[in-house]
Formats: sequence, structure tokens, C-alpha cells
Amino acid sequence: MKDEIIIKDTHRALWYEDGVMAKVLGPGRYEVPKPSAFSFGSRRPVIEVVLVDVRERDLTIKGQEILTKDKVAIRVSIIVQFKVSDPVAALHQVSNHDERLYSDVQLAARRSLASMTLEQILTNRNQLSEDILREVKSGAASYGMAILRADVKDLVFPGNLQEIMNKVLAAERMSEAQLIETRTKAEQQRIEAEAKSKIKLLEATNAAEADAKTAESLAATRLKQAHAEAEALRIQNEAEIRALRDQAAGAEAYAKHPALLRLRELQALAEVSKNANARIFIGFDKHADLKAEAKALMA
Repeated sequence: MKDEIIIKDTHRALWYEDGVMAKVLGPGRYEVPKPSAFSFGSRRPVIEVVLVDVRERDLTIKGQEILTKDKVAIRVSIIVQFKVSDPVAALHQVSNHDERLYSDVQLAARRSLASMTLEQILTNRNQLSEDILREVKSGAASYGMAILRADVKDLVFPGNLQEIMNKVLAAERMSEAQLIETRTKAEQQRIEAEAKSKIKLLEATNAAEADAKTAESLAATRLKQAHAEAEALRIQNEAEIRALRDQAAGAEAYAKHPALLRLRELQALAEVSKNANARIFIGFDKHADLKAEAKALMA
């Protein structure tokens, strides 16, 4: 006669024959022979199948009161996630792997907290979780357990200390808020100062450009005026030079022909005589000579 067993994906099974483990069974259907009271020839071994749960599970250690390095009593709760990775070691190395894991986590938490001060615990809470995971992980592997994570779930301090901590945390939050506000104002002031500086620089640049254009325009006007004045002076000089040349030519002609000078004098007298108020005194002796010279010139 035979019995059947079905092993699910969530479990593994250890197959024992007469108390000796023969194999590990995976998921599936298996036939288990029953021992017969009437046997002829060789005796059938006694078969035993032990199921092992290999799913992930949680282990919670609640309310462990532990002293810190500076002798402050803290009540701590820890949660550990684990699973059976080696069914053979889990059943053969320890009598109860769940209880063994509980003890290992409890001792690891005590050792870690005993090496930390209250200030270290408050400022670096993750260190406790990391210490527990690091210490328990290697030990649990020796009896077929895989530790997936270990976290501090709760930390409970004495009543007066809890009140002080709340005040400290409130003060820290207020300080952080003030620091953020101060940094924000400083950043805003810096941005405003940069904007004002850029505006002033732009205004100064525009003013300098305007001054430069005005100076260029004024210089161009003055240059044109200087050119005009130089040109007028040149024309005047040329006119004076021509007049001097004409005077020199006239002087030379008068020197060669004195009668021309006399004629010029007569023309001047004629112009003056047109004015009724003008008085002219003429020497008669000379007038006869001038009249003779004029007739000679006109001949």
C-alpha cells in the first residue's frame, strides 16, 4: 500500500528512510510506501517526509529594554524579514530555527545599543539596523536562514527624556526653517543686487555711448568749422596777395609813367568834387603842368 503527498511551490520536503535523510523533495506529487506487517524477504524502510516552509516571513521582537553606552534605558522593537534558504541546515543545525533567529537578533541589538550613546542613536538611527543586519546575517546563514532586512521599528525613551527630545526636535526644525528662510532671503538679495548692478552697468554703458556719440558729433562740427575758417582765411590771403600784386604792378607802372600817377590824382579830384561840401585847393602853377601832362597822355 502507498500514500500520496503533494508538495506546493511554497514548501520543500525532506525524505527520511529509517531516520536517515535521503533526499530533498521539490514541488510535486509523490508516493510514500507504507510499512507492511506481513513482509516476505527484505523489510521495507520506514519513510518519513518533513515539510519546510520556504516563504519570506517577518519576525518581530517587541519592547526590549536595553541600556545605551551612557546608561539610558531605551525600549526598542525590531522587525526582521527572513526565509529558509537551506531546508536541510534549518532542520539539522538547530532545534528551532525561528527561536534561534529571535535570540540572535535580540543579542545583536543589545550589543549594538550598548556600544552607542544616546546622541549617536538620535543622530544615526540607521546604524542600529545596519549593525543588527551585519551581525545576524552571517550567523543565520550557518543554520539555513537568509536575512533579507532588519529594521528598528520603534524606539521608546523614558517619559522626561521623550519630552526633552520633542523639544530638541522642535528646536531643530525651527532652526532648520530659519536657516532655510535666511538662505532664501540672502539668495533673493543677491539676485536683486546682481539685477541692479546689471541695470546700472547698462545705463552707464548707454550714457557712455551717448556721450561718445555727442563728442563725435561735436568734434565733427568743430572740424567742419575749422575747415571752413581755414578755407575763408585761404581765400582772404589769396585776395590780399592779389591786391598786393596789383598794387605792386600799379606802383611799377606809376614809376615808369609819372603821368599815370597825375591822371590818378585828377580822377581822385574828380570824385571828390562831386561832393558839394568838399573844398579843393589847387596850385595853379602845378595845374598848368598837370594839364599839359594830361593832354600829352590823351594824345
